[in-house]
Amino acid sequence: MKRKVLRTFAMTMLTVFSMNLQVSAREIPLVYNTESSVTPFEVCLPSLKELPVIEKLPDPFAWSDGSGRSTLFEDWSRRRMEIGAEIQHYEIGEKPARPDSITADFSDDTLTVWINVNGEQLILKSHVIIPEGEGPFPAVIGIGRGSGSLPAELFSSRDIAQVTFNFAQVMAWQQKRGEEPINRLYSDLVHMGAYSAWSWGVSRLIDGLELVADKLPVDLQRLAITGCSFAGKMALFAAAFDERIALTIAQESGGGGAAAWRVSETLGEVETLGRTNFVWFMEKLSQFSDDVNKLPYDHHELMAMVAPRALLVLGNPDFEWLAEESGFISSKAAKRVWETFGIEDRFGFSIVADHGHCMLPDVQRPEVEAFIDKFLMGDKTANTIVEIHPYSEEKVASWMDW
Repeated sequence: MKRKVLRTFAMTMLTVFSMNLQVSAREIPLVYNTESSVTPFEVCLPSLKELPVIEKLPDPFAWSDGSGRSTLFEDWSRRRMEIGAEIQHYEIGEKPARPDSITADFSDDTLTVWINVNGEQLILKSHVIIPEGEGPFPAVIGIGRGSGSLPAELFSSRDIAQVTFNFAQVMAWQQKRGEEPINRLYSDLVHMGAYSAWSWGVSRLIDGLELVADKLPVDLQRLAITGCSFAGKMALFAAAFDERIALTIAQESGGGGAAAWRVSETLGEVETLGRTNFVWFMEKLSQFSDDVNKLPYDHHELMAMVAPRALLVLGNPDFEWLAEESGFISSKAAKRVWETFGIEDRFGFSIVADHGHCMLPDVQRPEVEAFIDKFLMGDKTANTIVEIHPYSEEKVASWMDW
């Protein structure tokens, strides 16, 4: 049986996952110092015809080759990279590795990053809001603006720096394949989806923050990312594929974000896999439009890739297209990963009605503040056990047999 193989590229992190101890006997990291914390390895990636039908949400702890499962934390780094390899292969395309040639500068409240690949250059420019004082300050990468779609005062009142990710500098919201800035650098990756390109861009922006650490006083151990709607999906993908992000707040990300493709198929007029915007994904993802149950993963596992770091998922059931019931079931499934490792306070979800799309209502603000206070400000007393939703939990068990 022929199988395609995707090699995942990452850097070894010597101080992580090196001790063969039970989870309860060690401190599980809140964040990492590298984009990826495991060495390269190969993952078997069957063709559509060879993939088995999986009607329920796939087991996030099961090895891709069918050899069993492991709930040991020391195995999680490898397992999450298997999930990442599957998502890249079937859904968004390969995220390019960090280029050898990157330079950066910070002046006039602007971070500039120059990325050179194959004789071509891409430039990222980000407006940065720095609090008064010496720092170093926690920071949030806001998609589209410094705080994303969240109120800026959530961060400014806490002396948290705000860094804008201007995603169009990498790829437009509605990409024209082969004509985007990133295509100049990687002409062989014309097929890539925007969520691979944008994730790459976020990682290069973080590289830039590292390179200007002597000028820009940002605490790189306390870095967050946030966005809403299509940018909520972007925040999820970026955090899943860069372990330097300590906190992710994914707001109203809908189908292709927190919602599980399988569950969404059973709902009404929602963003299913067949109805999504394929410029955001690889066009070949459409081969699963009538075979969603052949996906070897689902988006509870995209969320789980963020573990053991912190993730808060925000939802809005007033907008049917967002498939929030699917997001709820997917979140319940994803939470099992954090619970298994005894760090359930690092994952929460809040699905609240009666407000506009991408508008944070006052009733949802406390959980956002709690996650910011605990994971950016270091307040260990903040209550981040958050599970707010309007749905019955009867369906949840029917989607999981693990």
